[in-house]
Parts: sequence; structure tokens; C-alpha cells
Amino acid sequence: MQKRKKKRLWGALGSLLMPVLAVLVLVIFFTGISNLRNGSGEEGMKQLESSLRRAIAACYATEGIYPPSIEYLEENYGLQVDESRYYIDYSIFASNLMPSFTILDVSESGGA
Repeated sequence: MQKRKKKRLWGALGSLLMPVLAVLVLVIFFTGISNLRNGSGEEGMKQLESSLRRAIAACYATEGIYPPSIEYLEENYGLQVDESRYYIDYSIFASNLMPSFTILDVSESGGA
């Protein structure tokens, strides 16, 4: 008789705990996905900045001038920019001065 009571008790507890555990697993899963997205966004910006700096330096080393535009770097130096995600404000003062640039993550702000 003790075994039957234990089985009923575990059955009742199991039926109550299963939905709670399922919700807990889903919350942990979606929290992890959210954190992964935030981390990959920051890492993506760092990689884009590094690629942009390398492409600018390669252009200057090869041609003796800094690139006139981002499009020029994309066409001639293999720079790849996900324009649906990033906007680059690129300013050049003279062909012999290092250009300045700012990278904005437009997916965070809801669009540029």
C-alpha cells in the first residue's frame, strides 16, 4: 500500500512540476538567445571596424591615397558591409589624410 501512495504522490507532483519546468527551460532558452544576439552585435561591429581599418590601410599602401568612399573599398578591396544592419558615416578631408568614420548599428535603433 505504501508503494501505491508513493506512485500517486510522484504522479501528482510530476504533473504539477512538468509545466513549471517547461516554462523555466523556455525562459532560460530565450534569455540565452537574447544575450547571444547582443553579444554578436557588439562583436560584429568590432569586426566591421577592424575590416574597415585594414581596407583603408591596404588602399593607402597600394595607391598612396586614402579611399574616397566605402563603395570604393567594397568594389576594390573586398570590404563587405551588411547595409541592413550597419550604417557607416565616412568622412574624408583630403586624399592624404586618414578619413574618419563612425559605425552605427541600425538594427538596434529600428532603422536609420
